[in-house]
Amino acid sequence: MEQPTRPGFATRRRTQLFDALVDLFLVEGFAHLTLDEIANRLRCSKSTLYTLAGSKEQLVRAATVHFFRRATEDVESRIEQIGGARERITAYLSAVGNALAAASDQFMADLDAFPPAREVYERNTQFAAGRVQELITEGVAAGDFRDVHAAFAADLAATMMVRIQQRGVRDSTGLDDAHAYAELAAILTGGISA
Repeated sequence: MEQPTRPGFATRRRTQLFDALVDLFLVEGFAHLTLDEIANRLRCSKSTLYTLAGSKEQLVRAATVHFFRRATEDVESRIEQIGGARERITAYLSAVGNALAAASDQFMADLDAFPPAREVYERNTQFAAGRVQELITEGVAAGDFRDVHAAFAADLAATMMVRIQQRGVRDSTGLDDAHAYAELAAILTGGISA
């Protein structure tokens, strides 16, 4: 008689597989990998991969969502205990940059070339810009920042975040994503400080 799968185990195993999948993709990219190669690298069967998603394209998109969900949780946990608006924005943008620092050039190129994954990145960039706007608004209300138009400052940050995402900053300045986010934080917070 077959034992039913424990729900906690299934969820934990699923998370472990997605974590391993994300780690593989971050290092090597994903465009060149077949499902057979992915299964071999993760030491699982293709049928196990099909429990995660119905196709390679869906698997890549799901892994991208998992990466950004994991990164968002990490970023938010890093700023949770930080006081002061300037420090929170700096920590937030630096944490975003650090999360992206793990991504190889191949992963970023594959992500940009695959519309479903690129859409996930773009949506997360918009979310991050909205979060920056919230942090600016909080800083203005607390008197840490001069009375700036928070939506404009956040839009300015979002524009640069999109350029970072699209590799425009790297191409024009040579800065990798992590360093570009650190510079963005320094310039943004310096420009709106009280």
